[in-house]
Amino acid sequence: MQGILYVSHGSRIPAATTEAISCITSVQERVDVPLQEICFLELTDPTVEQGIDTLVSRGASRIAIVPVLLLSAGHYFNDIPEEVNRAKAKHSHIAFTYGEPLGMQDRFIDVLAERIKETKVPPKPDAKLLLVGRGSRNPQTRKVIENIGQKLRERTNFSSVDVCFLAACNPPFEQTLQSTLKEECSQVFIVPYLWFTGVLVNFIKAKVTEASKLNKEIVLCTQLGNHPTMRAALKERVYESFDEKGSFTQWQ
Repeated sequence: MQGILYVSHGSRIPAATTEAISCITSVQERVDVPLQEICFLELTDPTVEQGIDTLVSRGASRIAIVPVLLLSAGHYFNDIPEEVNRAKAKHSHIAFTYGEPLGMQDRFIDVLAERIKETKVPPKPDAKLLLVGRGSRNPQTRKVIENIGQKLRERTNFSSVDVCFLAACNPPFEQTLQSTLKEECSQVFIVPYLWFTGVLVNFIKAKVTEASKLNKEIVLCTQLGNHPTMRAALKERVYESFDEKGSFTQWQ
């Protein structure tokens, strides 16, 4: 019997866990598979191992691992496969397949543009936009975020869009924000390319609060969040994860 294990990042921030579970639960209700579980890589229970154990105890003979991640980085290439391969030692009779992160999709640009409009702050002609990515050591991460920044500039009325990162990539968000505040622009829009709230979103908020003391209008947009487009994209990844081509053999 087919089982599905949604693997989210996990957070010490309760609101982040709530937002992730709400989004995933909405997708579960639209997927016609009776055996579905949610787990987390760190900081939150159940763990990946516990999620797999639960599915096996419920009768799953095949388990599709669905990474609830935006981009392919360390969690996708290393952490999740390590967890699943450990579980395979206990459940050698179970067939595992592995889905893909959501990746970069043009429809996500529309979500970002919508988040900007939701602020109800009209951008001024000299407004600057900072697209903030999480960052990773994967060299593709920077290229993807830069591509998103270019598409977002084309999709909106901003003449200036810079990208920056919260970890592992340059330029760092905090440094970029400080440099931007010294420029002539009267407005700075900050757009997080993050799926759910959590420590990183709170970090951005704290830096914006500090910077708001200066004579510059700073507009912080909401993360991608539990948006219908994100749910639709995750549902597609769920069904794709059933494909035998996504076998875990390649990760061993």
